[in-house]
Amino acid sequence: MERYESWINRAKSSFEIARTKNSNLVYYEDLCYQAQQAAEKALKGLLIYYNAEPKFTHNIGILLDDLETYVKITDEIKETIKLTKYAIQTRYPGEYDDLTEKDYDESIIIAKKCLEWVESIISSPRVKSHP
Repeated sequence: MERYESWINRAKSSFEIARTKNSNLVYYEDLCYQAQQAAEKALKGLLIYYNAEPKFTHNIGILLDDLETYVKITDEIKETIKLTKYAIQTRYPGEYDDLTEKDYDESIIIAKKCLEWVESIISSPRVKSHP
């Protein structure tokens, strides 16, 4: 298995965890965190696919900026930046408003689009770019 594939598989795992809204004991904050992790891991996997070493960051904007060297980032994919706030701000109890089902639903939609976009690039017959 290629290294980037391991990252994509972990992204899919995080996404599946994010989709498991089956208990009143699970906070939306935790599920949104997993949606953020799915997108982050997918984007890092894509950078590795392009033979780039991803930065040690949870900031999706930085990862997308780095990917612009290799691929066009659409406005729809740029929405993935919204998930960055779930990486740290809501990860632990603190000074923020509780997340709602609407926040959760949006995070799932965004993470799914990001994963699908990454997988479409990787499965494309085009030749990989090299730095």
